[in-house]
Amino acid sequence: MRIATWNVNSVRARLPIIEQFIERQHPDVLAMQETKVADDDFPREPFENLGYLVVHGGQQSYNGVAIASRAPMELLTVGFDDGGPADPARLIAVRISGLPVVNTYVPQGRDPASEAFRDKLDWLQRLRSFFARHWSPDERLLWVGDMNVAPTPLDVWEPERHEGHADFHPDARAAFAHTASWGFVDVFRRHHPDAREYTFYDYRGPSAMDEGHGWRIDHIMATESLAEVSLRAWIDLEPRRAERPSDHAPLLAEFNLE
Repeated sequence: MRIATWNVNSVRARLPIIEQFIERQHPDVLAMQETKVADDDFPREPFENLGYLVVHGGQQSYNGVAIASRAPMELLTVGFDDGGPADPARLIAVRISGLPVVNTYVPQGRDPASEAFRDKLDWLQRLRSFFARHWSPDERLLWVGDMNVAPTPLDVWEPERHEGHADFHPDARAAFAHTASWGFVDVFRRHHPDAREYTFYDYRGPSAMDEGHGWRIDHIMATESLAEVSLRAWIDLEPRRAERPSDHAPLLAEFNLE
């Protein structure tokens, strides 16, 4: 199974680039974040024409998470199911060929001094509770998405310069590590333990890619039994080089599920 995760930064605006990516990489599952579209306006037909089924949790102009799959999906939840605010445009979970897949768009947090940053930390704790309520670390489970956290100094250019950033702040890294410690392995790091490769390059730096000014904030996380059957993981920078791209590049991984 080939899995891809990608913050598309508006599914309608990036549709031609998404179609080109699908035709080139042929993912079995594509998890998307920041679709920026209400459910009724999601462009399902182009995905269906390429052989995909789609589930989506969205809202007009902001956030939004979707999963496109070649195989049938069982929808498990759109948003949290713990009695609090569901936040349906940031979390969607499905089961595909027996494998649970959770796609998340973690809040960015803005400024570490802001309430939004506290909400980010709380959201990650809530997510850990969500995993613990529904699964065991001994099961195969996939957690993917734009996590808005660069976990280690390898994952951001000039880490000393960005220590206070909401995506690299010690508290954000600790919150992400606590959620991951429930039972997840970073699949990209499993295959590339020392790589300085990134999934996000800011629009505001026109030569950011050429200069290597990036962040690895998009992740494919797997429980150990699933990570053990991962074959490879890689970042595809070609869509980021396209005309009018998302500021994120897709991250992919392959698993032998036989």
